[in-house]
Amino acid sequence: MHSNTNDVPFHARHEDELLTLDDVAEILTTSPNTVRWWRQMGTGPEFFKIGRRLYTTVGDLRAWIRSQRLASKPALPRPKAV
Repeated sequence: MHSNTNDVPFHARHEDELLTLDDVAEILTTSPNTVRWWRQMGTGPEFFKIGRRLYTTVGDLRAWIRSQRLASKPALPRPKAV
């Protein structure tokens, strides 16, 4: 990550802060190649280009993490009528 953001925890960052692919990999404790693969497959967080570089925002990454968490929860069966 950038040296100026190392001391700011992810939960305290502003929604519009830009993150690089490497930043995302570090936050998610995975490799940059995994994040690149997710992007290629269309299953990872949304990235956009500014010039030749790829970025996402803290808000977009939080939304993606939330969607992953909700997708992994099993659907609860309806209660049976007594």
